[in-house]
Amino acid sequence: MAPIMSKKPVPTPTLPETLIEPIQPTSVIVIHPGSKYLRFGRASEAFPKAIPHVIARRNKLDSSLVHKDPVSVPLINMTPELTTSLNEIQNAISTVLASCLTREGKLRYSVPSNVVTEHNEKVKPQIVCGQSEIAWTKLEENQDFLIGDDVLYLNPAENFNIHWPIRRGQLNLHAGIGGSVSSVISDLEAIWSTAFQKYLDINLKDLKSYRAVLVIPDVYKREHVKELVNLLLCRLGFMSCFVHLESVCATFGAGVSFACVVDVGDQKTAISCVEDGISHRKTRLHINYGGNDITRLFYWLQEKLGFPYPCSLELPLDALMMQELKEMFCHVNLDICGVQDKSFLIKRPDQPAIRYVIKVGDECLIAPLALFHPELLGITGTKNIRTQQRNEGMPDDPHDELYLIQTQRRGVKDNVEGPSEQSFAEDSHLNTSILEEDIDSTDPPPSINVKEVEQDLNCDQLLGVDQAIVQSIERCDCDELKMKMYSCILLVGGGMMFNGIHTWLRNRLQVQIPVMFRNEQFEIITRPKDMDPRVTVWKGAALMSCLDSAQELWIKQKEWTKYNVKVLREKAPFTW
Repeated sequence: MAPIMSKKPVPTPTLPETLIEPIQPTSVIVIHPGSKYLRFGRASEAFPKAIPHVIARRNKLDSSLVHKDPVSVPLINMTPELTTSLNEIQNAISTVLASCLTREGKLRYSVPSNVVTEHNEKVKPQIVCGQSEIAWTKLEENQDFLIGDDVLYLNPAENFNIHWPIRRGQLNLHAGIGGSVSSVISDLEAIWSTAFQKYLDINLKDLKSYRAVLVIPDVYKREHVKELVNLLLCRLGFMSCFVHLESVCATFGAGVSFACVVDVGDQKTAISCVEDGISHRKTRLHINYGGNDITRLFYWLQEKLGFPYPCSLELPLDALMMQELKEMFCHVNLDICGVQDKSFLIKRPDQPAIRYVIKVGDECLIAPLALFHPELLGITGTKNIRTQQRNEGMPDDPHDELYLIQTQRRGVKDNVEGPSEQSFAEDSHLNTSILEEDIDSTDPPPSINVKEVEQDLNCDQLLGVDQAIVQSIERCDCDELKMKMYSCILLVGGGMMFNGIHTWLRNRLQVQIPVMFRNEQFEIITRPKDMDPRVTVWKGAALMSCLDSAQELWIKQKEWTKYNVKVLREKAPFTW
């Protein structure tokens, strides 16, 4: 009998692994839209381009119906009661400054304001040269719109509507001309597309070969984010995009794994505790004041001291000039006291350049210290504090967080097939387990009458930056996390760039931090990696876009067209 030959095992065919091509930084455009500036650029670039985030559209209707959003936040009606209150707060801050010591251990001294006022009221302008080199923007024939700096130098006599599409960190919706959602999105489309062509030399037809990274505020409105993603993928035609939060991008840009991120922008201040790339939702605070409010306060203080130049912050060039003076004059350096001589140059189109030499006092300290005494910022209106609210569902994705939690709990407890099975059938490729796991484990147990934890804070008084930092950190879930956050404060944005303000913030925080959380390693980072804090967020988003771990974050155009906001709920790197 012939021997039985054993069969050789048939080798299992190996399927080739799907090769994930690395993202090319040159094909990624990072977009960080702000209230004052639009920062954008290729992820391969060291720094972003920055232009004023504004558009002027030719008014083709009745010339008497012109809408012009102001560059500066408007001043409210200064009633006698409000003026008295502001003066009392100013005097209280002046008293505190008078009790402070210089670096040499000497008491600071100040000069009565009437001495400064008497001098400034007598100041006359000095003509420096003949015709200024500044010129009004030249308009092309039948030009429908302008963006960026061209808008700021547009002759006021021209018949254009001026729109700033973002105000206080949110879409600028109002009842006037161009205040609808569709109008604001159209303005953003015009600004962004023109900026890509003009400053990045990208043809709009080629955007289908590019990816986009959109940086959004930590306290966002889901409907607005949906509109912005739709703008990128459907209207501008990007190949894909992903969305991330400002605070998380800031930690990436600063190169830290955890921090309490304080982002003071032009018109809003945002605070959030970030750990290992996760922004803890309960800790997010959004306060409606920023650098623009300080500029308005600084001008009000200078007016009281007889500021000699007839300035109107409703005019773009005057608003820019006052912002420059704030950046040059304001500080929190206690070694500088008494009266200081300051000069500034005024350049206007079709006019000679003139110079003023004025005297300034402690008002240069009081203006930035309003970040710690926000009652002074009441000159620009009522401020409120917002936190991130729960997902209440949208028409395109009605399954809000409470619905998902309730159906999950009911399915486990009663062993009953959940009602969401049929509604999710069409989204079979979406990972529903991820949807359930992404829900904060620390959220309160759901019930029909549950009240949202994330809502307006009930505060009798508006919080200063130092108080808001403590409030944010105290909303962390565990003591260990609080300890970490108190040890590292990261300051980003351009609204808090004053010499010496980090020392003042440190001193204010040291007396407010609970004893159990006081750490010897207490660091306030103002210029991470010697980087301009205004670009830290953008830089972090650029770095993040090139990571291998970011591959799964990209939302493709076809996915968005088919599943719309549902794909955001799954792919967003934060709890949607």
